[in-house]
Amino acid sequence: MLHKKALFYEYLTIAWNVLEGLICVTIGLLSGSIALFAYGLESGIEVFSSSVVVWDLNGKGKGRTQVALKLISFAYLIVSLYIFIDASLSLIAHHHPQKSLLGIIFIILTVIIMVALGLIKKRIGTKMRSRTVLADAKFTLIDGALAGAVLVGLVLNALFGWWWVDEVMALILAGVAFREGYTNLCSSYEIL
Repeated sequence: MLHKKALFYEYLTIAWNVLEGLICVTIGLLSGSIALFAYGLESGIEVFSSSVVVWDLNGKGKGRTQVALKLISFAYLIVSLYIFIDASLSLIAHHHPQKSLLGIIFIILTVIIMVALGLIKKRIGTKMRSRTVLADAKFTLIDGALAGAVLVGLVLNALFGWWWVDEVMALILAGVAFREGYTNLCSSYEIL
């Protein structure tokens, strides 16, 4: 039963992130919001991470789990590098996006969905004692936090013209994602 639930929520995460990616990229392009555009592209990494968990759950063997954990760790590291570069370049270039009410509304929905999915997957992963489901749950929660940072940036830009806030928040989250990726990668090698 837990196995089926885990698969269901991984498939749900994949479906949501495909939709989220398309919508955020579109709104980002229309409004000139680099943060929204980058967040939409980052959704592809979440799709990858959830797909790795589906692959692991549909297989057998400890070796498969180790590979899955390493792949998820690399996804964390790619996300952290991408966010760091994108946010740094945006900050240096003084990029000022337009105000985007549609972006704000969609990101609020995204924060709610990603946090809910992350908490549900964490609970299922704990019950299953699945390291890959737990690693992906953390990844989903980080994705929710990143959406929250994008939201803060969009709102502060809309209200006060503080264009730089989402880049600063993104830099902090890049550090968090890097730490998670590095920690998970190190622990995946310890179980060899």
